Amino acid sequence: MNTVKSLRNPILALAILLLATGCSWFGWLPWVDKEEEEDARASLERIEVEVDLNREWRRSVGAGLGKKYITMGPVVLGDRIFAADAFGRVQAFDRFSGERQWDVRVDRPARGWFARINPLHRRDYGFVAALGAGEGMVLVGTMNADLIALDAQSGEEKWRRTMSSEVLARPTVSNGQLYAQTQDGRLAALSSEDGREIWVYDTQVPNLTLRGDATPVVRGGAVFAGFATGRIAVFQERNGELIWDHRVMLPQGRSELARMVDVDAPVLPASSAVYAASYQGRLKALRPQDGSVIWERDASTNRALVEGRGNIYIVDHNDVVRAIDQRTGEQVWEQRGLLRRNLSSPVAFSGYLALGDDDGYLHLLSQRDGRFVGRTRVDRRGIRSQPLLADGVLYVYGNSGRLAAIQPEPRD
Repeated sequence: MNTVKSLRNPILALAILLLATGCSWFGWLPWVDKEEEEDARASLERIEVEVDLNREWRRSVGAGLGKKYITMGPVVLGDRIFAADAFGRVQAFDRFSGERQWDVRVDRPARGWFARINPLHRRDYGFVAALGAGEGMVLVGTMNADLIALDAQSGEEKWRRTMSSEVLARPTVSNGQLYAQTQDGRLAALSSEDGREIWVYDTQVPNLTLRGDATPVVRGGAVFAGFATGRIAVFQERNGELIWDHRVMLPQGRSELARMVDVDAPVLPASSAVYAASYQGRLKALRPQDGSVIWERDASTNRALVEGRGNIYIVDHNDVVRAIDQRTGEQVWEQRGLLRRNLSSPVAFSGYLALGDDDGYLHLLSQRDGRFVGRTRVDRRGIRSQPLLADGVLYVYGNSGRLAAIQPEPRD
């Protein structure tokens, strides 16, 4: 498993760690399932390049994402692109030239006296975990439960609000309101002007969850959100009234690990259906009117779902990339050439899928059949963040803080 867990009980944490690593630590025992051991990490094979991935510019953003499982990526607003490192620096660049526009620090890591003298300490003090933008603001979410609004033009702080828990999911802005989901299961709607609370929805958080939250999605006056309980819910944007909710997966199994069914992939509202997926659960197509099921199939993911060419594309927890027919739920193709390479969420565009891996390669796949059509290395420390597409340019943020603008160009 390539995600970090959120636990309330340290003894439970140790037990879960032993269970989660059981394949490698206790593989010699006769009752240990060795099926997972047989699915070794895929080595990259030579491909026939059909699309060149040309680097337009590259910049460095602070100290990068650190060692914690932070998947924060860049955001675009107008002619600027914004990126942050995990240690408090936020920067703005001209997205066409890469010229830096401003560089601010929202806070400094709290290291503590003991951490400074303890040689065994991990020394990763990253605390910035989420970045959003909209309506002239750049929004920064932190593990210290702060939500900070910066002026997009100058980087000046406009307001700061302490939330109920860590802000790990990208805040979303729409119609004078912003939506932030926190690690304790709350979805809050705030005024984009001053951060005051307008409405809030609260859920019960299981003992063991994936360390992350689904980014709230606003579409047609409704807010779509997924929760660690395995449920998704749809709310009136104006007042938070619940329109409908649906359980994507019911927790099953005896252990806390087996019962994890987090919906960390953002809900995907499309024209004819709403798509949602859970970890160790299901992928479902739901009717937008009432949330009733159109089709469903087994799936396990915490990466974003994307659509294109009549398909839904999903990266499962083993890093198998699959194309699923939007109408029927039938699998169209699968690509196992990136197995266990800790892939980022994908982005779909112009008949391609782009996604990164933990060796820092950006891969380009054909949406038609899943074959590899392009590849380039961006950051040797890996790529956890979802690539960002704007006006045909891919912006890729590596774990070390390298931000690259890449122009795909099909070969003749």
